[in-house]
Amino acid sequence: MKPIIIRPIQTADVPLLPAIERAAAQAFLVLPELAWLAEGDGICEEEHRQFVSTGKSFIALEGTMPAGFLLAEQLDNALYIVELSVAQHAQNQGIGRQLIHFLAERARDEGYPALTLTTFKAVPWNAPFYARLGFENIEEAQLTPGLRQKLENEAAHGLQRETRCAMRKIL
Repeated sequence: MKPIIIRPIQTADVPLLPAIERAAAQAFLVLPELAWLAEGDGICEEEHRQFVSTGKSFIALEGTMPAGFLLAEQLDNALYIVELSVAQHAQNQGIGRQLIHFLAERARDEGYPALTLTTFKAVPWNAPFYARLGFENIEEAQLTPGLRQKLENEAAHGLQRETRCAMRKIL
């Protein structure tokens, strides 16, 4: 495993991020029902700049080369992971895990009690990956208003609600 440096995303990094997200999404090509995600637009540069301004966006570098990034925002008294993308060439090297651990430390230092996210239940590099990192599935009746809204927004954008779940990692 190559040494990874994780730091806040800087404005100069922003033009590199859409390519990382597109490369990460190529993993969905092996799942015919989700292959369309590999063709999606992803997060635009303007949205990335907004995340940079909040101080809750982080990049993983292999030397000087960007390998992945993580975007987060406050949601319902937790830090919500909006996006975790690792370029296809850098996957399965622990970079996603390192980004999550980095965020957990930052969140703990900032007084957040938990990390949350929404993801695919059955995609191996989604819910099962997060479960290995200590995230637990949140039952429907226990969803916070913000997480419920995130899932509804995803469904409105074409993600089948029954394939999605919300997860929480207590810090």
